[in-house]
Formats: sequence, structure tokens, C-alpha cells
Amino acid sequence: MRRKTKSCCFPSCRPPAGRLGGAALLAALLVLSGCGGGKDNSLRIGAALYTQDDTFISAVAQDLEGLVREAESGTGNKITLFIADGKSSQSTQMDQVDRFLARGCDVLCVNLVDRTAAAVIADKAAAEGVPLVFFNRQPVAEDIQRWDRIYYVGADARESGELQGKLVLDAWRTDRTALDRSGDGVLQYVMLEGEPGHQDSLLRTEYSIKAVTDGGVEVEKLANETANWNRAQAAARTAQWLEEFGDGIEVIFANNDDMALGAIDALADTPRERWPLIVGVDATAPALEAVAAGQLYGTVHNDGRGQAEAMLDLALALWNGEDPAQAVELSAGHYVWLPYRPVTMENLKEFQEK
Repeated sequence: MRRKTKSCCFPSCRPPAGRLGGAALLAALLVLSGCGGGKDNSLRIGAALYTQDDTFISAVAQDLEGLVREAESGTGNKITLFIADGKSSQSTQMDQVDRFLARGCDVLCVNLVDRTAAAVIADKAAAEGVPLVFFNRQPVAEDIQRWDRIYYVGADARESGELQGKLVLDAWRTDRTALDRSGDGVLQYVMLEGEPGHQDSLLRTEYSIKAVTDGGVEVEKLANETANWNRAQAAARTAQWLEEFGDGIEVIFANNDDMALGAIDALADTPRERWPLIVGVDATAPALEAVAAGQLYGTVHNDGRGQAEAMLDLALALWNGEDPAQAVELSAGHYVWLPYRPVTMENLKEFQEK
């Protein structure tokens, strides 16, 4: 995805130096009064994250920071990026959005804490005439349609579930004896789920198992539990299952890599001769290390850098008065979809190099 920028230079105040955490960047918003209120010739982007404790979201934020620096040095355009950590509180995130708008941000990028809050944020942005890019947590279509300058950048969660299931199906077909420990021809599994009601959690849970059963494999769910995308919670859930089911668990499905790594933590704390096969989603750096170590069978690459690129491309196009469809590939006029890709030991090197 290539950024299209004009050659004009945007003189402005200096941005925060280096990488700052959410709290520090919010503090910067309070003291950089020269960047607030009214227009000047710098592009200001406010990025609101649901939480920086999420490894994938934190990586997206870091990629966005790096891409902004590259765009500045490569074009001479001045871009100020503010990042706020919502700490999993929608009220906190709403305050952060209000602060971004009050201080004259030109584009908002919002990773929702609660997708049902999208309409309120959309209306706030529309009232101020500030383009809005939701990312990674998809609002309902009606909220995207509330204004013609609202966009969504992300990936199809159903696809990630299908690819995760196919990883398990391939493992079954490659060495059924190793995976079917009970020898009963049935795949016994447990499922670590993200937030209750979250569309990614629901779709990954459903379609990962559907891919296995569509491949002709009979399955038995031993247990499923919400772990809220969180590594520590997943470790606790897995420890309970290991006590209850022991070696009867043949596969651990996790809706994201942080939870898959939590399962690995629990297994490492209770040494056993054979581990269940574990699969995750996101292809975070720690997950790739776990694949290399043979602890995580596979994951599904969620293109966080691609999401960051698309957000910056949209922001620059909108600021420069260009047609966003010329900067990114838009679906239905509002959506930028990034593809998922499966990751195993066989193609691991490609993703490590990235």
C-alpha cells in the first residue's frame, strides 16, 4: 500500500520525541497548547486505543508512530500523532476523543473499547467535521454509514477463524496418530475466547471449529471460557482445564496469541511429556518466538502494519483534499480490508524477517 502525499511542507510545532506511553501522550495533549484549537499547517492525528496492554494493538500503535516519522522525513510534511490508552474503559476513551477534538485534531483513529459506542463517537466527529477511522474493532454497518467521512480499517474475523481451523485440520491429516491421543477418531478441544459478544471472538470461535468439521473431522468440546484476550486470564483458565482433563485435551484454540501464550505459560508450569496442539491468531512477535520454540503449532497473521499504513494513507489523503479511494483500496466506499495469512514453522522465517 503506497502513500500518496503532496510535496507541500507543513510547518508546525514539534511532536513528542520518541515512543511515549498512553498517559505520557495524553499529558502532552495538555501542555502542547500550540497544537490545539483551530487550524494551522500541520496534520494532527488522534489515535485512541482500547488498551495498550493488548500486544497486537500496542504493535499497531508502534507501527503507526514509525510510519508517521517516515512520512515526515520522506516528504517534509509535518505530522503530529497523539496516542491515548483507553485502559479498557469506554468512558475514559470518550473523554480522550473529546480532548482530541477540543485540541484541533484533524483526523481521529479509534480502536473501540465498546463497539456500541461507535454512534456517539461518529456523531461527535461529524459535528466537528473531523474524519474518523475506526480500526481493528468493527462497528455495525449503520454506524459506519452515519457520515460519508467515516471509515473502517481491519480484517475479516471469519477468515481468521477459518485459517486457524485449517491449521488444525492440516495437522490432523498430516499425523492423525500424534494428534488423536485417545485413538477414538474424535478431536477433543478447549476454546479460549476473547470478550463476550465481541464480533472477532464470536466469529473466530465459530469458524475455526467449522473449518475442522467441514474437513470431515468429528470434534468434542471439553470446555470453553472467556479470557478477554488476556494472557494471565488464559493461563488461569488453562491451568483449571489441565487439572480437570489432563492429557485428554488434544487441541487448545485461542482467539488471539496473547491467550495462546497464556495456555503455554500454564503448560510450562505443569511439566508433562506431551503438550496439546495450540493455535492462536495475530502473529505477534512473542507468538512467532513460541512457534520457533515448538510450543505454538501455528497462528494467523493479522496485518497490523498494514492497518497502520491504511490509517495514515487515509489521513494524508483526507488532509490533502484527495480522494481516499486513490490512496487505499476501499470496499463499499468505507472499508479497508487486510488479508489474514496462516503461519507455521514452515513459513515462519518470512514473518520473522518482517
